[in-house]
Order: sequence, then structure tokens, then C-alpha cells
Amino acid sequence: MRRLRCGVAAVAAALLLAGCGRSSGGSGNEGKGTGTPAPPAGLPSSLTAQHLDWRRCEATGESAAPGDDWRCATLRAPLNWSEPDGPTIGLALIRARTIGDDRIGSMLFNFGGPGGSGVSTMPYYSATVSALHEHYDLVSWDPRGVGASEGVRCRDDRAVEAAEAVDTTPDTPAEEKAYLRDATDFGKGCRKAAGSLLAHVSTTDSARDMDLMRHVLGDERMHYFGISYGTELGGVYAHLFPKRVGRMVLDAVVDPTADTVGHARNQALGFQRALDDYLRSTGQDPARGSRRIADLLRRLDTRALPTSSGRKLNQTLATTGIILPLYSESSWPRLTSALKSAEAGDGSGLLALADAYDDRDSSGHYGTTSHSQRVISCLDDRRRPTPAETRKRLPEFRRISPVFGDFLGWDTAGWCHDWPVPGQFDTPEVSAPGAAPILLVGNTGDPATPYEGARRMADELGRGVGVEVTWKGEGHGAYGNGSDCVDSTVNAYLLRGRVPKDGKVCS
Repeated sequence: MRRLRCGVAAVAAALLLAGCGRSSGGSGNEGKGTGTPAPPAGLPSSLTAQHLDWRRCEATGESAAPGDDWRCATLRAPLNWSEPDGPTIGLALIRARTIGDDRIGSMLFNFGGPGGSGVSTMPYYSATVSALHEHYDLVSWDPRGVGASEGVRCRDDRAVEAAEAVDTTPDTPAEEKAYLRDATDFGKGCRKAAGSLLAHVSTTDSARDMDLMRHVLGDERMHYFGISYGTELGGVYAHLFPKRVGRMVLDAVVDPTADTVGHARNQALGFQRALDDYLRSTGQDPARGSRRIADLLRRLDTRALPTSSGRKLNQTLATTGIILPLYSESSWPRLTSALKSAEAGDGSGLLALADAYDDRDSSGHYGTTSHSQRVISCLDDRRRPTPAETRKRLPEFRRISPVFGDFLGWDTAGWCHDWPVPGQFDTPEVSAPGAAPILLVGNTGDPATPYEGARRMADELGRGVGVEVTWKGEGHGAYGNGSDCVDSTVNAYLLRGRVPKDGKVCS
């Protein structure tokens, strides 16, 4: 998770901008609801009995208005779930009603991040889940602190661009001081922008929001498709409300046993693994190719490259530009071209990829996904390594990844440094005894959420709950990524309640 996004659809959109048999068990209630939707306990009727006013969606500063099939509404939820009668927050929802006659219910989607906008992503992703749309209403939302749900902007565009000059892999005391000072300044900006909201944007808060959505949408059970960080959110929901789990798919599964350092370690492993696969695909020896890329990054640490835009490509931007195309195998040729140009002295290709990842458009305007990502993950994460602890771990990170080790190692110290609110947990609680079977899909080549996370999530959910499916593929996420085996397995589960054998492998 950390600074590298866990949100497959949002990253796919960025890549486009860059140019580049066991039965389900039980009585069947995990499919169509057969009773009255149970309301979340302890809420006033003003929230549990609210009616959503679905209207045509409007364009926002971040995205154009979707087509006529889509409607948007605002759900009111408690700002502080410990004070259900207190102030509320408005959560932006988007929905397209099912296009078939045999409706199962609502399917709620979270596309990851954390901090990704479901309102802007759901229409883009709907073609991928067209088979599901035959039987489900497609529903998504902007989680609290994201997009139209009181999204947080911690810095203006000028400050974001200025911060790109900060060295995120400091080599001297002066660089380290500047790096940590920038982290402190960012946190202060978030506190000023978000106020009291900053303490109420956690994954647990969003999981409780989901249960209110389920009830207001009229569903007895929660049917859910979580991608990347959305798998952690789904696991937390299952822990809080195991008896309300319906048909739930978690794709590109986050390791729920990993703390702050563990997530960074996992991503160092995952992105280096993806880079090795990319290098092999181009006929290069992975060790030799990684050394060449690491040498390029070291040169950029002292001398930035010119670009056609007049801006400079520094080490941090180059690393970000290398990271983005590793999310999708179809973008590997773009990486080849950008690396070749950089080694010839032109940083334009890598800068374009970095700008796409950072949500920067041609006018210099930046999106807020990274701001929301940080405020959510820093509220979740209690473990905040010190710079001294980080320096001791750097040799380990460099052994895992000669290309990304320093970047991800230092990120553990800087991401939530001097954050203005305390974190809530070391690792999320996802045990869900008594829940219906939950399908977990892992991809052996996934860079952002290495496939080992699916097995760990299955173990944590508990015996008979987590059902693992492995795809031997590349890129972030599996469903809709080119595997007929994965797609048909997921569709059979979501549409017919057919749970595959635990451990199924799709080649």
C-alpha cells in the first residue's frame, strides 16, 4: 500500500492517460436476500430510514459526467461512528441499475488506493464487469475524505510541484532534514484542510459506512467486489459483520498481517519481481538489467535530465515513471521506450509516466488521490518507524530490490512522519468466523499486492471462509486482465453461487 497505489482501475486509467467445485453452503441467503435488510445497530431513524435521491450525475473537477445509465446520490453517515447522533458526513454514491430481469441485488465496488474515487472509476470499469451487470446493480462511492465525499486537498498545485524537488532517498543529513520537514508540512496542510474529519477517515469508518449503504440500498447481504486496498476494506467489513457477508470477491489481495514496514517490504519484493519479469521479456538478464536501471537512478540523484516540457527528471520522478508501467504488462513497451530515451539523455518519457501516476495534467493541475491516500493510511497505521530505524533497515531493502529498495525503505519513515493524529492499529483485524465463503484472487506477477497476500488473508479470515484462486499472470489484479479461467470462476461464484475448490490455479 504505502505511497505505491493499490488500486487497479485507477492505475489503468493513469496508464491510458500516459499513452500507454464446492457448493456455497448455507440456505442460499448469501445470494438473493430473503428478509428485511437489517439496519446498523444504534443509528437514529434519520439515517437508517433515509431515502436516496438518485439524479443524473454531473461533471466534477476530476472527471466528466458519465452516460445516461448512471445516477448519483448522497448518503448521510455519522462523522464519528462513536457518536451516531452527532454531526454527519455526506458520501457520494453512483449506481447503474441492472440491465437484466433476474436481479440478485446491489454489487458494491471499491477500487483501492486507498483514496481512489469510485464515483469516477465505476463507469470506466463497467465494461469489465458487464456480465455482472446483467444481475446486479453496479454501485460505488467516494469513501470519506475522497473526491466528492469531502475530499481532502493538503497542498495546492504549486506546492505539490515544488515538493517534487525533495529527495525521497536522502543521502546526507541536510537531505534527510528536508525530507522530514516536507512530511511535517504536508501533515499540517492536511490538518488545516480536513479539521475534525482527519480523525474519521479510517478503514473501519468506511466499513461501517458500507453497512449503512447495504441497508439503505435495500440489501439483506453485502455483495462486494474489492480490488487491492479494497480487499483490506472487505476483510474489515467481514470481521465487523460476518453474518451479513453475501457474495464477496477480493482481487489483488493485500496482506493483512503486514504492518507499515511489512507492506513496504512486500512491495519492494513485488515490484522487483515484476521488473525482473519485464527484463526477461525483453531478453535481458534481470540482475544485470536491474543494475543498469539502478545506475541510471543514481546518476539522476546528482544530475537531473532535461525534458521536452522544460521541467527536469530527477531520481524520484524517474522511479515513479518506472513503477507505473509495471502495473500492466501491456504497458511494458512504453517502459522500454522511456528507459531507452533516458539513457540517451532525454527524460521526457519517464516524466510523462510519472505525471500520469501523480495525476498531473498538461496544465500543471494535480489530482487529490495521493492526498486522500495518505490521510487514510496514516490514520490506519499506528506503526511509524523513526529515521534511525529506517537507516538500519535500508541494507535489507536494497537486497530485496536494488531499484526500489531505497525508495520504499525511506517511505516507511517519511509517509506518516509527525502526523497530526495517532494511528489506529498495527495490522487490520479481518477474522470473520461464520461468514459465507469469500473468494480471494491472487496474481503471481502482481507488483503492488504480491500474491502471497491472498493466502495470508485466507488464513486470517478463518477456516472455511477464505477460498483462494491463483492466476499465473502479470500486472495488478486478475479479473478482467486476460484470463478466461479467472473471469469464468469469479462469474460462476457471483452469478450462481458456485464456490471453487480452495487452491484452484489458473494458468
